[in-house]
Amino acid sequence: MKRPSLKSTYLWTHLAKDLRIEWRSKDAINSMLFFALLVVVLFSLAFDPTISVSRQIAGGILCVATLFASVTALNQAWARELRHQVLDAQRMTPAPAASLFLGKVIANFLFVSVVQLLLAPLFIMFYNLRALGQGWLLALVLPLGTWALVVNGTFFAALSIRTRNRELLLPLILFPIFIPAMLAMVQASTAILTGESDPDLWIKMLAGYDVIFTTICLLLFETILHAE
Repeated sequence: MKRPSLKSTYLWTHLAKDLRIEWRSKDAINSMLFFALLVVVLFSLAFDPTISVSRQIAGGILCVATLFASVTALNQAWARELRHQVLDAQRMTPAPAASLFLGKVIANFLFVSVVQLLLAPLFIMFYNLRALGQGWLLALVLPLGTWALVVNGTFFAALSIRTRNRELLLPLILFPIFIPAMLAMVQASTAILTGESDPDLWIKMLAGYDVIFTTICLLLFETILHAE
């Protein structure tokens, strides 16, 4: 029987640790859920959308709610590692930097996905949504867009962790980088909800963005981890 590699062992160890901490504290999920719910409610009151208008703006509102809510969790992702010099201890272990990074990314991806699942019924109720296109494609678009946000957010959160104003620096770096993925996510979601166009091109762009930036982040993370 083939034993799991050390890289996968380290990855699952880091992932289990982050999931265990969040299960006990629920800090990230609670803050994201509250913020995302607030954004959805405020937009529904500001625009008073009809059924036809809601399909045009729902993709953008969902993307913006996810983006701003995720920043609160991403800012906390590495802050926990600074306590009691945990990050310094991880730097001295033989574990590959990629395993630590992927474990953190997957954990944040799961946290954001849980918030999206909890928010979905309320989002549908507030905006009277019903997809006119292939609704099942949303199950592909949302994870791809979420991964694009989380993989970049986790990387830039690590980059800014030792700076004095990391809560401000993270969105300043992350938001411009995320714009192409946000555009693809919004356009694909709108095409699916309205049924007026084919979302395949935007989905392919989103998948390509994920592959490119995941590769770049994995290649550069070891430098970021060991930087003083």
